[in-house]
Amino acid sequence: MTMASVSDGNAVPVIRTRGLGKVYSPGSEAEVVALRDVDLTVMPGEFIAIMGPSGSGKSTLMNLVGCLDTPSTGQYLCNGVDVATLDAEALAALRRETIGFVFQGFHLLPRMSALDNVAMPLGYARVPPHERRDRARAALEAVGLGARVDHRPNELSGGQQQRVAIARALINHPPVLLADEPTGALDSRTGEEILALFKRLRDEGHTVVLITHDAHVAAHADRICVMRDGELHEASHAELLA
Repeated sequence: MTMASVSDGNAVPVIRTRGLGKVYSPGSEAEVVALRDVDLTVMPGEFIAIMGPSGSGKSTLMNLVGCLDTPSTGQYLCNGVDVATLDAEALAALRRETIGFVFQGFHLLPRMSALDNVAMPLGYARVPPHERRDRARAALEAVGLGARVDHRPNELSGGQQQRVAIARALINHPPVLLADEPTGALDSRTGEEILALFKRLRDEGHTVVLITHDAHVAAHADRICVMRDGELHEASHAELLA
């Protein structure tokens, strides 16, 4: 059994997986075992990196933790709740209220301003329009883009676009941020700025789970796990950069 965990008194983990496994096309010639018996515990306020090469299973694990996919085996508890017991509506609410997603590709709508891109998730939460814009403006100010609220994505640098994407992920005040290769499309200096922003968000109480293939990016996290052939292993900073 592969395991990575941290203890923090009686606090409830925001993420806990037990024997998590994922098999695609089981029983067929195309069968792929993407995850094998993964145990992972993430406590509130942690900044953890999950590192591994392409095909190692790290994105599969993120999809399961983000409730975008379901495991073949094992159990996943989010804030102590077994997600397998939730119906579609409750699962959607969990994703909306508990987890913010940040991706390498930004996924901003090109015809919309930064403000409207950030405010968009609030429409699904049925927040009144005037409140959406106030909250979106505050979120952009929080990531250092208060002066760019009316700019469209093509008027922003890559780092600024990623900040807009992070502001959008924060708009519903989720306790957990899942970031999949968030610096992959950025130059090294801009990437460092985004990683510093994640550290600040951790200091403000967010839990940050960073998916990356880059050891130098992973080294910014407080704790590092490495995926190899669908298995999860704890790693030290010294081992990572050796």
